[in-house]
Amino acid sequence: MDWENTFHLRHLPQSNISEVPDLSDEYRKVMKEFALKLEKLAEELLDLLCENLRLEKGYLKKAFHGTKGPTFGTKVANYPPCPTLDKIKGLRAHIDAGGIVLLLQDPQVSGLQLLKDGEWVDVPPPLRHSIVINLGDQLEVITNGKYKSVEHRVVAQIDGARMSIASFYNPGSDAVIYPAPALLEKETDDGNKKVYPKFVFEDYMTLYAGMKFQAKEPRFEAMKAREITAPTATA
Repeated sequence: MDWENTFHLRHLPQSNISEVPDLSDEYRKVMKEFALKLEKLAEELLDLLCENLRLEKGYLKKAFHGTKGPTFGTKVANYPPCPTLDKIKGLRAHIDAGGIVLLLQDPQVSGLQLLKDGEWVDVPPPLRHSIVINLGDQLEVITNGKYKSVEHRVVAQIDGARMSIASFYNPGSDAVIYPAPALLEKETDDGNKKVYPKFVFEDYMTLYAGMKFQAKEPRFEAMKAREITAPTATA
């Protein structure tokens, strides 16, 4: 059981904010502006990743595009005080399936942890107006493991309600995801090389729905078993 209250907003490919009940006009206006700013930031971050990987500028944005453009949405979450920490842990450990996550954390109440070298590490409350960036499975695949998706969780607290706003910039539903050819490693002496699967993003998300709280490697292997033939791209 996860100890959180949430609601979700979709920004791309088509906003649903006008359909969500019980939101003020001012909230809708501010959220639209907020989403536009974060969309731009996500795309700038993707280009910085391209620069670091020596990929052509815009490669990752193109990889996310599909025929309808990227998908982008926001999850607003409230983690209330929990009186039974021995029974309820918070938000279970998982690895995000998508592309890039931009997280506004609660500045006063902690709880976010990430797994590093087999140990859970606290992510401290942020500096004012800072954004935590998290990468999902799609970027691990496209970068051929140069960047890794990270396992994380939210630990419930006895005192204080924690708020967070997480925005997910993901590939389009029909985007074909596969390692950038420029990042494929040369074969080793025994003829083996580490290659991630090729798949349609929507198919991966369908699989992820039933495997969210499991390790990512079985997801990759399952997609590899049904691998599609992806078009060749140059970087």
